[in-house]
Amino acid sequence: MGILLGDRNSNDPVTLGLRASAARLGGVAVFSGVVNLLMLSGSLYMLQVYDRVLPSRSVATLIGLSIIVVLAYLFQGYFDVVRMRMLTRIGALFDTALQEPIHQAIAALPLKGAGVVLAQQPLRDLDQVRSFLTGIGPTAFLDMPWIPLFVLLLFAFHPLIGVTAVTGAAAIVGMTVFAQRQSHAAAAIAMECSARRQALADTTRSNAEVIRALGMVNRLTARWVQANEHFLRESIRLSDMYAVLGSGSKVLRYVLQSSLLGIGAYLVVNEQASGGIMIASSIMMGRALAPIEVAISTSKQFVAARQSITRLRDILKATAVPEAPAVVLPRPSERLLVSDLSVMAPGTEEVIVSRVSFALDAGAGLAIVGASASGKSSLLRALVGVWPAANGSVRLDNASLDYWRPDELGSHLGYLPQDVELLDGNVAENICRFDTEATPDAILSAARIAGAHEMILRLPHGYSTRVGEGGKFLSAGQRQRIGLARAIFGRPFLVALDEPNANLDADGENALAEAITTLRRQGCIVVVVSHRPSAVAALNMALVMYQGRSIAFGKSENILKNMAHTASDRQPSRERTKAVHVA
Repeated sequence: MGILLGDRNSNDPVTLGLRASAARLGGVAVFSGVVNLLMLSGSLYMLQVYDRVLPSRSVATLIGLSIIVVLAYLFQGYFDVVRMRMLTRIGALFDTALQEPIHQAIAALPLKGAGVVLAQQPLRDLDQVRSFLTGIGPTAFLDMPWIPLFVLLLFAFHPLIGVTAVTGAAAIVGMTVFAQRQSHAAAAIAMECSARRQALADTTRSNAEVIRALGMVNRLTARWVQANEHFLRESIRLSDMYAVLGSGSKVLRYVLQSSLLGIGAYLVVNEQASGGIMIASSIMMGRALAPIEVAISTSKQFVAARQSITRLRDILKATAVPEAPAVVLPRPSERLLVSDLSVMAPGTEEVIVSRVSFALDAGAGLAIVGASASGKSSLLRALVGVWPAANGSVRLDNASLDYWRPDELGSHLGYLPQDVELLDGNVAENICRFDTEATPDAILSAARIAGAHEMILRLPHGYSTRVGEGGKFLSAGQRQRIGLARAIFGRPFLVALDEPNANLDADGENALAEAITTLRRQGCIVVVVSHRPSAVAALNMALVMYQGRSIAFGKSENILKNMAHTASDRQPSRERTKAVHVA
């Protein structure tokens, strides 16, 4: 277990959880000691039968010894069950201690550019470590300190028997250590292949409609088959290594036990030991080797758990929630200030938004316009802190976004992404962001401002209607309007909407324009990315993006008028060019 605990000076959640588990294993160690002492009963029973019962031919002694050994076996079984139940609960407590940082890591990894495989890895690693803690693997570590007791008893029978036992045990341990070193890299590759295969299967499941509609089933099946075959090859290679290890240890154990019987027989022939010692030493040697055999049989799980712990430490360190600020800042209410902001997509070095600056006062509405791939959505993500600023800053009332804890900052922000996905729950839960303390009035207020109240009432169960995973039970327009209500909930100071009318009909667009007007009237700052004039009409400011840079900022009517003139000036030139080509 010392290998798993790692650095004693480390205070990361994984190490703290393992230390707590190690402390709890102290109670399990007590039961392990009782179990190991009771395991001596079989050897002692055979010793007494051969050396006392058979020479005396006493049936009463045999019956008495048999009753005692049966009771010892029953107590041994009871304490063994208690020990395994304790291990199960220790694994569950370890899982409980890490459930919050694990979920925070799952939520943070995609925002740091992690792929599908890495984003799903923390939960798999947690399951792997818990599975090892609740299995028989830890019992091997708890039983190993009792091996010297059995070895000393073997030496007490005869020094030659003890030397043979120590030599055989050392050979088995040496082979185990060598095999583990050889299989370490193979185990890591096999786990990586398994994670990739699972990620590909998850991607296929989540995109099943597109895959079927576009005729990509066979092509993606071929990719999955290739990934699965790679996983099988690595798994077979790893299994072969463990098969050699397991078979080698068995052969050594058989040779060792037979050697003990042969040596015991030699000592009996030379009248240096009794027949009972010959049999008892063989049984006791099997018990002494039992923890080593358990360690060998669970070495695959041990290696996997050790690798999982290493990954968990690194991932949880990279995704740790920053310390709470010394002072809780008040709710922002005055302005949004963007200074020399540059943004890179997480996990890349490419600058998508470069040196953008502007300021908005409370009640302002900003339209971010520009051609596709000009950095509009990336800028919006940076404004709400989803993507960190590579350079520059985003400030609310002169306070940088990182001055708030994420949950506190989220209560001051509203965000509607381009692709709206709802969480599995009912409509009311999605609108209130799953806040258990949200009041019905607050939920209804957000729905009414978003113009979604009447639409929600027409659903089968109104606000109690289940939306399904990702909101799959609703249409795209319904998801967008509920997503807008979610963004508005709690009257945030800054509301960022990315193409909020992409899936709306005429009534929905009118409701959106009214919602923007209402929010601005309440003192909110509304920032909208949209190509449709219906949303832009309710905004008083505009920012034009081109190739990641801000090329114009000012009153929306002036900016949009200049863009219209520029477009009209370009139109005749295109027509003249077309006429030349025709001629």
